[in-house]
Amino acid sequence: MNFEMLHPADQIVMLMNRIYYHDMTTTSGGNLSIKDSEGTIWISPSGIDKGNLRREDIIQIRSDGSIVGLHRPSAEYPFHIAIYKKRPDIKAILNAFPPALLAFSLLRKLPDVSILPDTKRLSDQIALAPYALPGSSSLGDNISKEFAKGANAVLLENRGIVIGGETLFKAFMTFEMLEFCARIQMNAKALGGTIRGLSGEQMALHKNKATAELREFTPAMHTSEELGVRRDMCDLIHRAYAKQLFTSDQGTFSCKLSDGSIVITPYMRDRKYLEPEDLVLVKNGKREAGKLPSRSINLHQKIYANDPEIKSIIVAHPANIMAFAVTEKDFNTWQIPEAYISLRDVRKYPFGASFMDTENLAKGITSKNPAAIIENDCVIAVGTSLLKTFDKLEMMEYSAKALVMTATSGEEIIGIDPVEFRELESAFNLQ
Repeated sequence: MNFEMLHPADQIVMLMNRIYYHDMTTTSGGNLSIKDSEGTIWISPSGIDKGNLRREDIIQIRSDGSIVGLHRPSAEYPFHIAIYKKRPDIKAILNAFPPALLAFSLLRKLPDVSILPDTKRLSDQIALAPYALPGSSSLGDNISKEFAKGANAVLLENRGIVIGGETLFKAFMTFEMLEFCARIQMNAKALGGTIRGLSGEQMALHKNKATAELREFTPAMHTSEELGVRRDMCDLIHRAYAKQLFTSDQGTFSCKLSDGSIVITPYMRDRKYLEPEDLVLVKNGKREAGKLPSRSINLHQKIYANDPEIKSIIVAHPANIMAFAVTEKDFNTWQIPEAYISLRDVRKYPFGASFMDTENLAKGITSKNPAAIIENDCVIAVGTSLLKTFDKLEMMEYSAKALVMTATSGEEIIGIDPVEFRELESAFNLQ
């Protein structure tokens, strides 16, 4: 889907729906706007159910100041106008109140964006604005001053966050990344570990990581097997996005076909609306013409080559299991029998393993050791089928969520004892 080809009203409706149903704002909270090429600002209305917006609900504020629409514009529209005046490069604004970022706004401090590569790049673009009365000119002044200094994301004390972007979807991607980052940090704090940020040197390595240079080819045909895999992958990719196991432009699925070729998610395409034709076929070291595969294709190829039993791979960054990736805390699967049966011991690898040490990482992730954590980067699950791989990803995240929730209770986990553990290994042939 080419999001930018949608009418501004439709863009606002679509993304407000997405924000609302991902529990990142309330029925009455949040506002989105777009400034079009003619200078008209399209903005969400005040007092209308954010979970049930229609295109006709969206309001126009024209360049002469006149307001056109069925409702009143958002009460926060003055700060939208103030930002657009001070930052002509910004064409869309998002304001919402997602729980983790709101938690940081209540603490009146910024989340540590250095814990993930994609958010660390925003470290000089995020600022904190002092509290002011909602809808007041003081609030608009406080926010627009930070945007005038160069910020593209401004956390408001006790109020949520405002993000500006070249397009509404780019603003949304930043919003989504920051909320994931804040959730991971809150979960890591609950675990009690020391949160580890990325250094400048690590970021330089990540920025310069090599990507596979694949020549193009045009498939002569698409087999029934391939078409079925494309369909099933999209179904589970949509499910993974709905369950917030990854964000709109991150997270990679792949499957190996019987002839050894690979179907993989494309680079930088919205996961929510991926269709079978968007997926990329990689065959004999070449990529399907006109498409770019995920930058992790090199790692996927090596994992498949190392263990023929593996038929599917998922790379993701769910907010609970990633709490273990940004601290020294170990993810102990043996505390939960079902997790140990499914995942065995989940090893942790240093940052950079997924793009600098792919040979060793591929040797460590096998059908018998099907899950791994890469520090400050991602988690990886593999399996003998797509569904089994997805189940392992879910098992990691749900088990991690239980461990985080246990940590918030302040009580110690009562694990199974050594005799019970040996009995488990024997019963399920896990030695």
